[in-house]
Amino acid sequence: MFDFGRWLRKAAGGTAWLLWAALPVPVLAAPPDFTATRPSTEASSLVDWVLATRDSEDKPFAVVDKHAARIYVFHPDGRLAGHSAALLGSTQGDHTVPGVGLRAQTGDVGVDERTTPAGRFEAQAGENDKGEHVVWVDYASAFAIHRLRPGFSYTARASRLATQQAEDKRVSWGCVVVPVEFYREVVESVLGSGRSVVYVMPEVSPLRAVFHALDRR
Repeated sequence: MFDFGRWLRKAAGGTAWLLWAALPVPVLAAPPDFTATRPSTEASSLVDWVLATRDSEDKPFAVVDKHAARIYVFHPDGRLAGHSAALLGSTQGDHTVPGVGLRAQTGDVGVDERTTPAGRFEAQAGENDKGEHVVWVDYASAFAIHRLRPGFSYTARASRLATQQAEDKRVSWGCVVVPVEFYREVVESVLGSGRSVVYVMPEVSPLRAVFHALDRR
């Protein structure tokens, strides 16, 4: 016997499916492409290694390319969150001067001590002594990622961030300093809620002298 009710329900379901299928499919914005930023070969190699080995342990991470004076920030799944020019230590070097963290509290950091150290750092969001949000890359040495701060040097430092020459960006006491908007929208949003990993590429030593595990890819 023909079941009219069953046929009607089936037809209605088919109509609903057709209506659903006809709806426009939302187009998701593609995540930023790291390769489209034209990173250096060494920066690409380091990021590839981090992703292949999951060295960041499912935490957000950042890569600081000192040669290019740029920072790249990534979500835990490896998607690029954003990138920016950055101010770095005025003195070249891949080391941390012993005791510099204590001297930074009194503003007594010598010119030869103002290096941005290279290496892999377990970073932590926090505040500085002025109550400003920062990402502590190495708390003991007062090494942090922070925004461009207001003050007498703001305009000059903002101008240096806007130039194309990496050498113009060597003016900090060692911290990685980024534009206010980039800090708020990328650094604080992605790295600033907890723990992260920061990879600072060397400028004096070879990359593999600092990141030995790259030889075991």
